[in-house]
Order: sequence, then structure tokens, then C-alpha cells
Amino acid sequence: MAVWSEISTSDLVGAVRLDAEFWQPAYLEKEKAVRKNENASLGALVSTFKKGIFYILAKEYADSGIPFYRSSNVGAILPKEDGITFITENKHQEEYKTALEKGDLMMVKTGKSGASVVLKENCNVSQDVIAVKVRRDRVNPYYLAVYLNTHFGASEMNRWFQGQVQPNLSLEDARRIWVPLIEKSVEQEIEQLVFQSSDAKHLSENCYTKAQQLLESALGLDKLHFDKPVGYTAQFSQLELSRRFDSEHYYPAFDNLIEQLPKHLQLAPLGTLLTYCQRGKQPVYFEAGLPVLNSKHILENKITLEGNRYARSAPAPSLQIQYGDVLINGTGRGTIGRTAPYLINEHQAIPDNHVTILRSSRLDPAYLSFYLNALPGKLQVDKYQRGSSGQLELYPFDIRKFQVWEAPQSIQLEIRRLYEQATENAKQSRDLLEQAKTRVEQLIEAAVQA
Repeated sequence: MAVWSEISTSDLVGAVRLDAEFWQPAYLEKEKAVRKNENASLGALVSTFKKGIFYILAKEYADSGIPFYRSSNVGAILPKEDGITFITENKHQEEYKTALEKGDLMMVKTGKSGASVVLKENCNVSQDVIAVKVRRDRVNPYYLAVYLNTHFGASEMNRWFQGQVQPNLSLEDARRIWVPLIEKSVEQEIEQLVFQSSDAKHLSENCYTKAQQLLESALGLDKLHFDKPVGYTAQFSQLELSRRFDSEHYYPAFDNLIEQLPKHLQLAPLGTLLTYCQRGKQPVYFEAGLPVLNSKHILENKITLEGNRYARSAPAPSLQIQYGDVLINGTGRGTIGRTAPYLINEHQAIPDNHVTILRSSRLDPAYLSFYLNALPGKLQVDKYQRGSSGQLELYPFDIRKFQVWEAPQSIQLEIRRLYEQATENAKQSRDLLEQAKTRVEQLIEAAVQA
């Protein structure tokens, strides 16, 4: 069905954009609703509006220091802390120009729209993110972050993105985004919902940390110390058995770990504890159907169902993910080996050809996920991954060789309990944000109906 807009010539006089994409009916309808309220342009509500630091290379990232948010860390209202990196303090004089504090905003400027409110006292952003300091006498920053994530605010942001292959939001265009202004008392109400959501998210992260610490304590990892070997050797018999000739496979880090584990801990090949271990196949994508999980959806001990593509059906019945499965990434530097339990009742899903399904009747899925994401799992990912740095692979036949501790049921069940508490708190956090967005959307719509 054809869709078009009728625009008065007067509207086009002096217009910044003349392309048809900019004048889509949906964009015009949302803008009209926003401007029925008292409003202002985003540029009038901010004191600082700058691109992030553009000359920091990945090799300069640090394990600690100033939190450094990239576009992947800009979530819906609250930042995504998974995969966050750091830059060293005072390394670049320019970083002071985009240094952010609690209550400032971050907006994605390349690839997709998005905005988060900063919750840390000192952080910075990359070149793909806009650093925003809000004039708090004009607008509450927590309300502004919520508004930009409503369907009205998202429409305003998306409208100003330009480009086909890599859409970009320029600073000048971002300043033109219209923002409805509401009563201060309602702004504070929205702010409290954001704080409550942040608190629930923090409780969730604490549960993940407790589960990780419980496992590390049971394995004695909290008492181990490793010295990086200067050199190492391998026996010819090892090469003949493994059929591996790359030196990385024989790096002794995991062997050193096994030697230092408490003697009563017995490890077994993961393959002996699994009933199913199969990598997904490339799906045939469709407009709707089953969500497809790829490497970006499998985080450490968490699965996200955001931005999925869809397939009409699984390539084979056995490749449909079941409740209680464990999913492990099999491709890519930085994502390879990341593991998460699939404990979602509401959605059926399938893996793509970079994700492997693990299924066990003896290991709790949450426990297995935490184990594979802990040091023993990560060292074995390093040991068994294959390929060059550009295309690393972890195959099911190698995953089966992983040495795993079948922990007592009491430990497995406690980790499962902490995992479920973490997911419940995370859900509460999401629900509070949805409540805040709905409140803002209702206010905007009420002004239209008045």
C-alpha cells in the first residue's frame, strides 16, 4: 500500500532536509503530538553537546580506570555495563571535553538511535557517542533520557539520522530534536522510577557476583596465584593425539590450574555429562517467526532478546532451543566462549551457525554457564579455539573435551537460586523503566486529545 505525505510549500522553505524519508507520515504525526505540548529543541536544553574521543585505539583500553562507554554500551535509559572497557586516567588532555558525571546523558550517533543517563561519577565516551550535559534548570536529565526512549523520542532521533550503509546523527541535527516540557513534579516522579530501576538492576548484578564468588570459592580459585610462564614445551605424543600444531593450544595455563585445584575436586570431560551438543545451522530468515540467537545475544550468563532477526522454523527439529539448554558462542574474538543458560519460558528460539546448544541432565544450566564463564572455562576456550585472530572458532567436538567439575547439588542449586533472583530483579528493573516510558507517552497523548 502506498504511503505519502502532503507538505505545504511554506513548510519546505528553509527546511534542512528535502528528502522524502524525512517527511514520512509517521514522523510528522509524532512530531505534531510532541509539539502540542510546551516544547523546546534539544539544543536549547543542553550546555555541552560533543562527540566522544576519537583517537583512542582498542589496544589502549585498560582493565581499570575511567569507564569508557561505546555505542554498544548505550542502552534504553540505563547504560549496558556488559563488555564495558576502561581508559587510563589523564591519558589524553582532550578527554576532559567529554568527561561525564552522574546525571549526564549519552546518545548514539552512528548506526542506530539510543540514549542513556549516566549513573557513574566519572566516565567518558567514544567517537560513536554524543556526550550531553543537560541544563538542569530547563529539564530533568532522567526525564529526558526516558523521553528519548519513548516511541515519540525515538521517532525524533531516527528522523534525523542520515545515510544508508552507516546512518549517522550529526551534532547539528541532534540539536533539532523536539522535546516536550512537563511539570517539575512529574519529572521528579519519572526520576524516582529511574532510580528504582537502577537499584533493582544493581541488586541483580550483586546476585550474579555472589554466584560467581560462590563458584570461585568452591573451586579454590580465590586463593590461587598464577605466574605467566617464560616458555613451555609439548611432547610429540601430545601433538599426535590432539592433531594440533599451533603453540597456543599447548600453553600450560589450564594445566597449571588443575595442579593447584583442591585434590578432592574431580574433573570430567564435558561430553560425558551432556545429552546433546550441537552447533546451529544458518537459518533462512523471514519477516516473523522464531527469534534467532547469534553471538551478540549470548552474554556472560545472560541472554538478550533485543534486535533479533527471525526464521520461519528451525533448520531441524533438534535445533530448536529448549528451556534449560545452555548456549555457548563459537565464533569471534571477544565473544567466543561466552555462555548463558536459556531459562525463558515465554519465547521459543533457534541458534544461528555460530552458537552451540549444550544439554545436560546432570548439570544445572545456570551452574554450567557460570562454570564455563569462570577461569576454568575461559582457559579452556583459549586452549581449544581454532583459527586465526580474524576468525576464531570453537567447535562442538572440542567443547566436549572441556574438563568440568560436577559440583554437589547443594552448590548447583544455590547458584541456580542466585541466578533466578538476579533475573527477577532484572525484570523488575525493566518493568519500572517501561512504567516511566508509559507515563511520559500518556502525558504527550493527553495533550493531543485536549
